[in-house]
Amino acid sequence: MMERKPSSLRKILVQALVCGVAVLVIRFAYVVTVAGGSCGDIGDFCLFSLPENLNLVIAGTAASAAKAAASSPAVRDPRSGKDWIRAVKFYSDIFQDLIAEEFLSPSSKSLCVGSLIGDDVHALKQIGVKDSVGVSVKSSSSLAKYHDGVFDFVFSGGGRFDLSPRPADLATEIQRTLKPKGVIVVHTRANDTYSFNSFLKLFDDCRLLRMLDVDGFHPSMPRIREIIMSKESDFHVRSHLGSKPSGKSEDKCEVPLYKQRIVADAEPLIMEEPLKPWLTLKRNLANIRYLPSIVDVSFKSKYVYVDVGARSYGSSIGSWFKKQYPKQNKTFEIYAIEADRHFHKDYKLKKGVTLLPYAAWVRNESLFFEINRDTEQKIQEKGRGMGRIQPGQSSARPTNGDVEKIKGFDFADWLRRTVSEKDFVVVKMDVEGTEFDLIPRLFKNGAICMIDEIFLECHYNRWQRCCPGVRSAKYEKTYRQCMDLFTSLRQSGVLVHQWCRKGHLAREPEIIFKSTQKLPVDGPESVNTKAYPPADAQLTTTILGLVQQASNYKQLKKEANEDEYQQATLMICTVALERIATTMVMSENYSV
Repeated sequence: MMERKPSSLRKILVQALVCGVAVLVIRFAYVVTVAGGSCGDIGDFCLFSLPENLNLVIAGTAASAAKAAASSPAVRDPRSGKDWIRAVKFYSDIFQDLIAEEFLSPSSKSLCVGSLIGDDVHALKQIGVKDSVGVSVKSSSSLAKYHDGVFDFVFSGGGRFDLSPRPADLATEIQRTLKPKGVIVVHTRANDTYSFNSFLKLFDDCRLLRMLDVDGFHPSMPRIREIIMSKESDFHVRSHLGSKPSGKSEDKCEVPLYKQRIVADAEPLIMEEPLKPWLTLKRNLANIRYLPSIVDVSFKSKYVYVDVGARSYGSSIGSWFKKQYPKQNKTFEIYAIEADRHFHKDYKLKKGVTLLPYAAWVRNESLFFEINRDTEQKIQEKGRGMGRIQPGQSSARPTNGDVEKIKGFDFADWLRRTVSEKDFVVVKMDVEGTEFDLIPRLFKNGAICMIDEIFLECHYNRWQRCCPGVRSAKYEKTYRQCMDLFTSLRQSGVLVHQWCRKGHLAREPEIIFKSTQKLPVDGPESVNTKAYPPADAQLTTTILGLVQQASNYKQLKKEANEDEYQQATLMICTVALERIATTMVMSENYSV
């Protein structure tokens, strides 16, 4: 009788079982021959883990396992190279010194933040700190699995803390998982005073114990700054108390000393009033020393740019800040404060910019916003005059332009609620004279200490480009008062720069006479608006006479230059002839 063939389902099950056994055998051979240890040492690549004291012997599989292992590609263990050995030795020496100084003990429950290949964890276990684990620093969520206050010692080496995209969040998580009186040791590149103090502000629950510069073990980081801190306050208690508003509207502050020292490295102020401000102030923009070009701004919670008096997007945000300001590859939150609704539609399609359609002021109240229409004084941008705040103005008050009722808000109070001293804050202020109100308010409520860098355009009765010897009547302040404002800011430790929006001063109108016809003065309807207000008949005649005289003088000068040229040519010819005659007399072959 013929035997019945097994069913197809049975064949599939048998083949699957054989394949599974083969995979396990190959994996076991890899662990024994290539890795040289137990499966638990390999990490996530393990299919299963075996107890260290369990030995398995599978008869008849040694040859096949060896053959499979030989045919498998060799995977280099990063823990077998010279860099690994050098790193372990370096960290072992560091940890032994910390034990000698009683910052670390063999019984400490330790965490290594940024442990990529486990060299720091291995060094801790090698010197006897057995209860040690490591996590990566891809994000602060790596520490979310640990409870509050579970570690006695936290270490971050190799400058890996610097690589965190959100160092403030990582610092918060480190402090959360650390026990009170626990110790934090960080190896960082924060080697300038500004970045060092910014780093310390991230760990506001801790107290600095020691700072030491040591030699690194890798060429990529030859010098390391070792910072040792101790957790002094309970994280939850401080966070709970810090969440309550203080209720104080006035909170004066002093700019930290390390910020005051940076002012000495800034470009000098233009103390003497320029005769041609439209040229001098514009050229001065090339001399500005930006703060990110002087110091490292990495250790900040967030990065904020506030444009007060922003006007259109291309006025300064798109044309200057986006393209020219050195950001050190940081992403900034951008706020545009502009009360003129004519420019609001320009921001609707701009991503990454928050528009505040109000006027920056010293308190929350309704204001009157005047758009200047005086041709002699206005500076146009896309046909729009410059706007000024008129607080307390009535509708019966005479003005030179359109007046709109707008909302003003307390800028200093808003800034205090929006940013903190942990943030990197840049402010550009072009508010048509209101800076003399806003700056004192920033000092009064302490918001000035939250600003790292200010670009300020101070408005004064400058010399006009159109009319030599004539000052602008739009502003009452003088250049000396502007310099007093700049000087007081720098003496207080605020890094302020003299700012001038490109093309701002250069677009002042010029008076150009295109003909010698008498200007009409019969009435407003017959007046050319490009030359308004008109002069009276006598002054008009005088001006036109001066223009005609200037034209005559120009022609006379041209003729005089031609006469002088002819006279000079004749004199040169005369001198040349005299020299030729003298030469002929002295010659032996000729006589006079």
